[in-house]
Amino acid sequence: MTQRFWGRDDRGQALVELALVLTILLTLLLGTVEFGRIGHAYLTVLHASREGARVGALGYEDKDITARVRAAAASIPDEELSIQVLPDKGQRFIGEHIEVSVSHDVHLVVPFFSGILPDPFPVIGRTTMRIE
Repeated sequence: MTQRFWGRDDRGQALVELALVLTILLTLLLGTVEFGRIGHAYLTVLHASREGARVGALGYEDKDITARVRAAAASIPDEELSIQVLPDKGQRFIGEHIEVSVSHDVHLVVPFFSGILPDPFPVIGRTTMRIE
């Protein structure tokens, strides 16, 4: 039997401390996962826009640029990608610039963060290269 001090009853203290600490730890863990998902999506669309701009800078058609972007962003479903190529094919000349913009909306999983961040969170990768 444990010895108790006068008038001191600390039977629920550990449970209260666990509840306080666990709330903070779970928030940090879920925040790390959510920001990791957003970071992954950002790096993916940025890489895809670079790949598309490189293909466009070599003089390929829009369908080839779009196919390269979709291949580079294979971890994102095709219907969730938005691809924009500027200028149009008829206005592209050697020495001018081509811009490929790829966007994707990341749907947040943790409900707590949808109050802080917009849901869905827009992620945009934009690359400009000189046409060769």
